[in-house]
Amino acid sequence: MRRRVFEKHSAFLCAGIISLMPSRERTFRTEAIVLRRKDFGEADRILTLFTPELGKIRALAKGIRKPASRKAGHLELYTRSKLLVAKGRDMDIVTQAETVEPYRPLREDLLRSSYGSYCVDLIDKFTPDDYENLPLYDLLARALDWLCESTDLQLTTRYYELQLLGMSGYQLELFRCVVKGEEIVAEDQFFNPAEGGVICPRCGENHPQGGAFPISLNALKVLRFMQNNSYESLRELKLSIAVHQELERVMQRAINFHLERQLKSAEFVRLVRRIG
Repeated sequence: MRRRVFEKHSAFLCAGIISLMPSRERTFRTEAIVLRRKDFGEADRILTLFTPELGKIRALAKGIRKPASRKAGHLELYTRSKLLVAKGRDMDIVTQAETVEPYRPLREDLLRSSYGSYCVDLIDKFTPDDYENLPLYDLLARALDWLCESTDLQLTTRYYELQLLGMSGYQLELFRCVVKGEEIVAEDQFFNPAEGGVICPRCGENHPQGGAFPISLNALKVLRFMQNNSYESLRELKLSIAVHQELERVMQRAINFHLERQLKSAEFVRLVRRIG
């Protein structure tokens, strides 16, 4: 008898606790930038979204490819929008969308579009799913703004790359030799992506692991300046073609090392730049 009473009392307590637990939210609101789109079924799309609170997520936009879809214009590539998302069993579903910033120049100009594609591709490759990183979200949103109006798309992109590496845990060492740790002097140096920064001439010429290549003092000064200053401070910089090329080589070698491959979007940027 006591056992039956105890079991009945325990069941009552458990039921009370469960009833007091907050129910899981079935919908949530978030801002997001559209990184990728993939057609799904006859009229749907699977979206890769970068959000400030949830990081990178994937969601289904039902009926978005239909001519009468109200969400289509708010979920274009690079667009920053406010979304209402419903949690689904297999995948979340975008039920409402409202544009915050369309970044229209990135869709109207092929060269700007290629740089925009590269910037969102970098975020996609450097961020895992469902990992919050508000600074990276803010960086991407600002970078897309910069690309819409920049008169030096290469310099803008180099600044974005350098900041992205730092925020992702791969900040380049540009002030001390990464082999001996000594402060480098004002002269041409070496750079090694595997070591994560600059190497003094003496260490660079005899570096046992290889992979080091020369970097000029001018290019190193620009990298240092970009690492420690705001984007607005770059507006007065005027770089030669040679320095632009050197900066691109340094940043691409560093990025390719961490990703262990070269991005097709980076190749596309160079192709469009040559054609244009």
